[in-house]
Amino acid sequence: MADEPLVLGIETSCDETGVGIVRGTTLLADSIASSVDEHARFGGVVPEVASRAHLEAMVPTIERALKEAGVSARDLDGIAVTAGPGLAGALLVGVSAAKAYAYALGKPLYGVNHLASHICVDQLEHGPLPEPTMALLVSGGHSSLLLAPDITADVRPMGATIDDAAGEAFDKIARVLDLGFPGGPVIDRLAKEGDPEAIAFPRGLTGPRDPAYDFSFSGLKTAVARWIEARRNAGEDVPVRDVAASFQEAVVDVLTRKAVRACKDEGVDHLMIGGGVAANSRLRAMAEERCERAGIRLRVPRPKLCTDNGAMVAALGAEMVARNRPASDWELSADSSLPVTDPHVPGEHHHHSHVHDHDHVHEISKDNLYS
Repeated sequence: MADEPLVLGIETSCDETGVGIVRGTTLLADSIASSVDEHARFGGVVPEVASRAHLEAMVPTIERALKEAGVSARDLDGIAVTAGPGLAGALLVGVSAAKAYAYALGKPLYGVNHLASHICVDQLEHGPLPEPTMALLVSGGHSSLLLAPDITADVRPMGATIDDAAGEAFDKIARVLDLGFPGGPVIDRLAKEGDPEAIAFPRGLTGPRDPAYDFSFSGLKTAVARWIEARRNAGEDVPVRDVAASFQEAVVDVLTRKAVRACKDEGVDHLMIGGGVAANSRLRAMAEERCERAGIRLRVPRPKLCTDNGAMVAALGAEMVARNRPASDWELSADSSLPVTDPHVPGEHHHHSHVHDHDHVHEISKDNLYS
């Protein structure tokens, strides 16, 4: 189908330089350069290191994607880029690159939302999203429950983490257990050999008076750290596998319970799960189990599409083109706290009534350049 939009997407919100190329809902190329190894020795992502890595990886990653897709940059119908939320400096590299390519090629530019992109990527795996879509997004930076009647124009926050994101909790517990960074994959692996019921860790915000769809993981994180510390102080061995399994169970239990509840309350008969933590095998298994019991269809993209990537940005960009959404203008700036209610950032003349007073990075950097 030649009339489906061909879009290149650029994602640089954190430590992956992702470039994807999509035709309609078909994935043609998904090219990633990760700087995770450069951050591992610091035990977390260092923004300045990430920005520098994006800068070095950008052009080669774009060229690799074009080659993989077998298309020329001139064939593109648009360039999409994550405009936020994310690390300010990292986002800026992506936005600047997208502007340069779009300007040089004379193509429309679409600044899109990182979270909406995580939802939209599922179109590449399971076809067009149902409307509305209920999505549970779980990553290092976010844990949110979102209802999307229209992924290009209408995304509503149902609930979110009020403290640590789920992925952050995995990283911190891995650090306490001396398992290195990032924590997700290694805890997932060890948990398979442990007993999820060995230790009763707390389930955050699940009381009758707690907000139904919000998440909290800092209490859990503290409880696990204290439990480990108590064992060490008593000179006893820490059963790492059981701790990993019991901690993971506590996180996954709350995430899936709240997501299924939201589906039932809103009368939505399917659930999409995305974001880096959606690669977790226990989360997938429990979601599958609970959705089946509740008569809810579960959609989870393959792990490589759950973590940050360029394909998800291209997928949302292609949907913007397909639905004739307005392109962004050259004033597009990276917005590290872009609200989820803005799936994309249209040009000024299309702007909604609410003007964002976020830290508009590019205005700040302009002042720095010329002052």
